[in-house]
Amino acid sequence: MNELETRQLRYFVAVAEELNFGRAAERLGIAQPPLSRAIREIERQLGVRLFQRTTRQVTLTRAGEVLLGDARTALDAVSAAGRRARHAGEPTQKLRLALKADVDGGLLPAILREYAREEGALPVALVLGRYGEQAQAVRDGRADAAVLLGPFDERGLDSEQLVTEPYLIAVAADAPLAARTSVRLADLAGWELPDGSPADQGLDAAHGGPGVARARPSGQGRDPGQGRDRDQPSAAAQDSSDLPQIFKLIELGSAVCFFPASLTRRYPRPEIAYRPVEDHAPATLSVVWPERSRRPAVAAFVRAATKVAEAARPEPGTPRAAT
Repeated sequence: MNELETRQLRYFVAVAEELNFGRAAERLGIAQPPLSRAIREIERQLGVRLFQRTTRQVTLTRAGEVLLGDARTALDAVSAAGRRARHAGEPTQKLRLALKADVDGGLLPAILREYAREEGALPVALVLGRYGEQAQAVRDGRADAAVLLGPFDERGLDSEQLVTEPYLIAVAADAPLAARTSVRLADLAGWELPDGSPADQGLDAAHGGPGVARARPSGQGRDPGQGRDRDQPSAAAQDSSDLPQIFKLIELGSAVCFFPASLTRRYPRPEIAYRPVEDHAPATLSVVWPERSRRPAVAAFVRAATKVAEAARPEPGTPRAAT
């Protein structure tokens, strides 16, 4: 059996993720017939069927599911090898840290100060991105470490939890929910998350960051008698990494959003009320680095992050500061 090439793996992953040959071909920038031939050639080389094809749908076989996980890992490793080699050849060495702006539990300044005191510390270059991109940036070599909210895809990564904190729900200050001192998930019935799932199910493994929710046209969100225009742009169509845009949607009463408590302290706004969600799992902030990494600068950063986080944790029985 001939070894598969990276080009073949890229073709396979595109089809496996899209489960549609037309969309996969468009994503790859090639025509559909050569893509179909390439997949048949991979199946011939491996001696197994990777996809079940009908006139209506394409699904992965068990062999295809196994190959998908390994193919993603292999492609990440190839990308990481090239990037890390280029980084190692640069005249000024740096530690590249992946981060979503403002999602650091308020710890980043202290972590960077502590890291600068560590033996083997390097200048830090921030790799800023959207929610959910940080783990992949470490896997494919764009970053050497990351500070991120869980849950995240742990493939090829080691991690250490730093802090946990509650999620708060952000609502318009004059909304009925704002009159409560706290809410439960059931109180969010009638609101949706960006992917269309109900807000009353909270954030789960499908959401790596704050969840924007919009009221259903006939929903139970804002009281229609309050005079707000219910025909606001769908929050589902908004970029959930664009905080000014999200805040405006919340203020107008067309959206609610889950935020970690530390982020709400950074953005007090008179038009927005933040309320604890009693039965929502907490937000967990972690430091993440490549599995089996031996870089002294990475180890020093992890030590600094865990030291600062340990010092920031309240003593058992100490009440949290009000938000």
